[in-house]
Amino acid sequence: MQEPFPVRKIIHIDMDAFYASVEQLDNPELRGKPLAVGGSEQRGVVAAASYEARKFGVRSAMSGVAAKRNCPQLIFVRPRFDRYREISKQIRAIFLEYTDLVEPLSLDEAYLDVTENKKGNPSASMIASEIRKMIKEQTGLNASAGISVNKFVAKIASDINKPNGQKTISPEEVETFLEGLDVKKFFGVGKVTKEKMYRLGIFTGLDLKTHSLEFLEEHFGKSGKHYYNAVRGVHHSKVKPSRIQKSLAAEHTFSENISSEIFMMERLEEIAAEVENRLKKSRLAGKTVTLKIRYSDFSLQTRSRTLSDFIDGGKQILTVVKELLFQERMKESVRLLGISISNLNNETHKMEAEAKVSIDVQLKLEF
Repeated sequence: MQEPFPVRKIIHIDMDAFYASVEQLDNPELRGKPLAVGGSEQRGVVAAASYEARKFGVRSAMSGVAAKRNCPQLIFVRPRFDRYREISKQIRAIFLEYTDLVEPLSLDEAYLDVTENKKGNPSASMIASEIRKMIKEQTGLNASAGISVNKFVAKIASDINKPNGQKTISPEEVETFLEGLDVKKFFGVGKVTKEKMYRLGIFTGLDLKTHSLEFLEEHFGKSGKHYYNAVRGVHHSKVKPSRIQKSLAAEHTFSENISSEIFMMERLEEIAAEVENRLKKSRLAGKTVTLKIRYSDFSLQTRSRTLSDFIDGGKQILTVVKELLFQERMKESVRLLGISISNLNNETHKMEAEAKVSIDVQLKLEF
């Protein structure tokens, strides 16, 4: 007999092409035009693309060169993260009008548990609609939403009616919905696992559901139980309002490749100062310093050192970075340098708010 599990009312809010939409909002001349935030037609990587650019196959993480090849009329703009954070705070404030159980995933998306909410509204679908309307009124931006019984299904649902739409998967619809999904949509199924499942004849959720727990554990180890439960709508992960930041970083892509370590140190001094600024703003310090190096052939190398004490100063960071830079010779000229600080001291300030939800009737919640 399948173990009982709590059915919650979870909303996943996902802003539509957030960075690009902010740029188009602030600059009317960019509206309706194919736009890429980040990168350039010579180098760099696209951080976000407007829907007009996506029609040409421009996607985030694509090189600027490939993006321009796909869309010759593409406009590149530099990211303005302070502005994105400003609007993200406005959106977060809207969420908190409905529930304190808000789990941000990034600046542009979050989970909300509205099983019990501040408005006393029994309909998660209505709450999602209200939130999207308030976001539009207060920021001028569009958001999409997915509503369901757990985080996994809600996140998939939010993508169905994008942009500027929402989709509700009610408790009684969950298993049928999951059965129709391509297995690559399931949490934990990356490219390698997807190919393995395809080789085993597992293409959809329904195919996955036909296999026993023993079969899945035999072929996928500990992940087998996760896949077995997920396709049956069992996903216990709660909305965690206090997501602990695990690292803080800054990096810079150069307009021209550099090979001189003197020039690298000059750039690293600037990056270390930016990391210090971010640490101070967040009131954080860390013990592990990592130097990120991307070479002209696009290969990536990281070098790390863990200290005995927490640090948050640019000069302290730079001292460690200098040792990491000179610990071995560069194999190529360099196109990107970055510094990250991890092993942060925020674990001592951890205050996780647990969802205090008690539900008697699980399958007939109003969605």
